[in-house]
Amino acid sequence: MTTTPSPMPVDFPDTLAPEDLARAIASTLQVRPPQVMRTIELLDAKNTVPFIARYRKEVTGSLDEVQIQAIEDEAAALRDLHGRKADVLRLIHEQGRLTPEVAQAIVAATTLQAVEDLYLPYRPKRKTRASVARERGLDALAQFILRQARMNVSAEGAAEPFVNAERGVASVEEALAGARDIVAEAITEDAGVRGQIRQVFFKEGQVRARLAVSQEELAEKDPKGVYQLYYDFNEPLTRLAPHRILALNRAEREDVIRLAVDLESARALPLIHQHFPTDGTSPFAKQLADAAADGYKRLLAPAIEREVRAELTRQAEEHAIGIFATNLRNLLLQPPLRNRRIIGLDPGFRTGCKVAIIDETGKYIDGTTIYPHAPQNQWAEAKQKLIALVARHHISAIAVGNGTASRETEQLCAELVRDLEKAGVSDAPGYVMVSEAGASVYSASEIARQEFPTLDITQRGAISIARRLLDPLAELVKIDPKAVGVGLYQHDVDQRELAKELERVVTSCVNYAGVDVNSASAALLKYVSGINTRVAEAIVAYRDSNGAFTARDQLRKVPGLGPTTFVQAAGFMKVAHGKEVLDNTFIHPESYEATRKLLDLLPPITDGKLGEQVRLWRAMIKLQKKAKTDPFDEVARQIGVGVPTLHDILENLEKPGLDPREALPAPILRHDVLSLDDLREGMVLQGTVRNVVDFGAFIDIGVKNDGLVHVSELADHFVRDPLTVVAVGQIVSVRVLGIDRQRGRVQLSMRTPQDR
Repeated sequence: MTTTPSPMPVDFPDTLAPEDLARAIASTLQVRPPQVMRTIELLDAKNTVPFIARYRKEVTGSLDEVQIQAIEDEAAALRDLHGRKADVLRLIHEQGRLTPEVAQAIVAATTLQAVEDLYLPYRPKRKTRASVARERGLDALAQFILRQARMNVSAEGAAEPFVNAERGVASVEEALAGARDIVAEAITEDAGVRGQIRQVFFKEGQVRARLAVSQEELAEKDPKGVYQLYYDFNEPLTRLAPHRILALNRAEREDVIRLAVDLESARALPLIHQHFPTDGTSPFAKQLADAAADGYKRLLAPAIEREVRAELTRQAEEHAIGIFATNLRNLLLQPPLRNRRIIGLDPGFRTGCKVAIIDETGKYIDGTTIYPHAPQNQWAEAKQKLIALVARHHISAIAVGNGTASRETEQLCAELVRDLEKAGVSDAPGYVMVSEAGASVYSASEIARQEFPTLDITQRGAISIARRLLDPLAELVKIDPKAVGVGLYQHDVDQRELAKELERVVTSCVNYAGVDVNSASAALLKYVSGINTRVAEAIVAYRDSNGAFTARDQLRKVPGLGPTTFVQAAGFMKVAHGKEVLDNTFIHPESYEATRKLLDLLPPITDGKLGEQVRLWRAMIKLQKKAKTDPFDEVARQIGVGVPTLHDILENLEKPGLDPREALPAPILRHDVLSLDDLREGMVLQGTVRNVVDFGAFIDIGVKNDGLVHVSELADHFVRDPLTVVAVGQIVSVRVLGIDRQRGRVQLSMRTPQDR
């Protein structure tokens, strides 16, 4: 005979209603619900974040890329929460234990942690002391303790009926101990208790670290004293910086320290008794107090410690990933050094310095190896060879990798430049120190083998160094973002989350800058909105077979690039010198007709300078502004677009072919070299920000090692977050504070001297 299950005591929908989802996200992100709802509709229809941000401003109310990404993330999190609530309701209901009160609490929960706390008492468990006690028939006795039952007998007297040798309860003491085990588990699984203890843990908990090894073992475990700060360490959780959490975790993984996060039981037990108060008139008052103390020490404190540490680590990793992502974005968006022929130098001692020459498009045209350093010491010959290459190929910049032998090679370049200037060469090239992080990864990659199948790995590295100066974005997308050297504790964070965030950054940067469809590699094209690796390779193959694209519309002929993909991608792929001038702008083909209507409204162009004509026309329109009326409303209505799209069209007509990266300061081309011996305290120098971390920024000022500007020296005002002041690739003015010549360290400041 089958039994009909009882109905669910709460009506819980299978999916979140769009209105509820939009309302919740709007409240969190401080935007209007209609904006959120329309944005989610676009995302659910498989539109990409860059496409929505640039080409659907009228739909979203001009939400930017960061806001749209946040909406996508929040929607995913809320849908996950809703799905987990449905699972938990079903699982408890299947046990026949789902009460209306529990169901309502689950439905009302606002976090996954709260849902898991409510599910904990019902979660199937392995054998515990409490489950053994229940099997021995001690649950009723435990209920006496939990309810603080009032009886005319002692606790021992009440426990006598539960003594049963056959069931494993040989004495009153064993009966009471088993009942306390049940009570301890019930207390520690109570959602209210766990929530409050967890909250106080975060507010008042202490992190403590102690050495895990003897002094003799320490020399082997931590020979350089990297973790010396944490050998005997105490700090409140509220003051623990994210990078310290990751450092402590690493020290613990390497068995240097033992780490604990705790809250004194004297602080925790009163909180537990707020939920499970003892009754002095009950014979079970002491039993409850003992069970609470045991449950906290044995079950709750270790469990909450694990949860707190996991959450602290999650927050620290999120912070570190955020720093890495910001640094990566700034690195990728460094301005290109366009229309230059560049020598790339990959320095080395015994194996020599690899030399690669690229033309203005990044094409490899020549290469050799020079041996200026020990053991060959062919300094003069190496310099003469470089001078000949500079003259033959009309070189205008030299990119020097910053690895082994880099500063010695920089000295060679400085002498080269001086010799050329003494010889009367007016356009002698400057040199730039270029980060070679990840160059070896690229050199050995399949991409590099396909690009340069006949070249040596080291020669490919020199080409990559040169291209990083010509166009950092186009070259750096070819390597794993984790290998570019601008992170903090990047190997200690969740690698899947790191990869996901860095992938987003690269995608955002590529679409922000746009790509030249006739020169972009497949490695670059695959990051364009709507394009995947297969389609990117198909675009390159089509270009190789049919010649350069002369119009965006030709992309429709690429195998695998269908109408939907074309809509997502076309606006980000530019065709320079094509049949259609609009193809070299960010104006989307869907707006070409509106753009032509707009051009018909412009005054006649007599001198061919469209950009200047558009600027003058915009200024004229603004002068006609009337009270409470946007002067561009009527123009937008006439051509059939929204005002945001109109402004985007005008901006692109003003500056067709513009790369937004070019608005940033160009790299510093150096003509001379500095050493530590040249530095003096108080000296003011120009430098390039190489990395930004929690405690400051590392600046390349042209000496062997980057100098450090501590966070306290970044500005005349208090700086909480260095990223609000400096960015990777930024050119800054710094003052030398201190020089440690023995350790090769330089302390720098960006504060004004009078404020010190």
